[in-house]
Amino acid sequence: MVDIFYRPIVGVVMCSNPVKGQQSHTLQDKYLNAVLDAGGLPIALPHALAEPELLAGVMPLLDGVLLPGSPSNMQPHHYGENGDEPAADPGRDLLSIALIAQALERRIPIFAICRGLQELVVATGGTLYRRLCDHPQFLEHREDPDLPIDQQYAPSHEIKIQPDGLISQLIPGSKTFWVNSLHGQGAKTLGPRLRVEAYSQDGLPEAVSVLDHPYALGVQWHPEWKSSEYALSRLLLEGFITACQQHHAEKQQL
Repeated sequence: MVDIFYRPIVGVVMCSNPVKGQQSHTLQDKYLNAVLDAGGLPIALPHALAEPELLAGVMPLLDGVLLPGSPSNMQPHHYGENGDEPAADPGRDLLSIALIAQALERRIPIFAICRGLQELVVATGGTLYRRLCDHPQFLEHREDPDLPIDQQYAPSHEIKIQPDGLISQLIPGSKTFWVNSLHGQGAKTLGPRLRVEAYSQDGLPEAVSVLDHPYALGVQWHPEWKSSEYALSRLLLEGFITACQQHHAEKQQL
């Protein structure tokens, strides 16, 4: 039986950034607050957990996994391309790929946001557009850094929800939404385990899910931004936390 009052433990991947000359793990408050507001208990995950023995010790404690956005991009060798990535975070790449593999194997709910969607795509055999702005068929998906932060995160373009997917089950009858857009890369090809949940008006996949999984969803926009103020954001996060509660209840029965 699912305990709707239980706060599921959600592991949130951290980023690596220099702070006052020292390499540090960082995690923006908006991701932690979004999990808390939806009823979860966020736990920050450092990159050292990519070590198999350490990760194996952590996974049984988690009821869900959140892969947040980041200014960094995945290193291209993870999806079969050559060259360097100037804004790289190799430790996060390794942890996220290992974490996704373990979460899928254990059927732990996943919610992947922006860079997180790209990690989910790559970890399941897909590829990325390294620079969407080099492809004229796409809209400008990057934010304008000169605008105030509230305007950067304001709804920017429309997405079309695909029928018979996870999002359409969570929000029956809704076919289109406006979402924000703050990314320079995007999903190019998907592996066989993923389905497209939503497209942008230019044809770019804006949301994906893992087939035959209780809740493994990636979105290219940022629902964590003022999540309680937008119906779509609130419903996606609440759906994720409900799936985490269900996973915890199933673990208790084993």
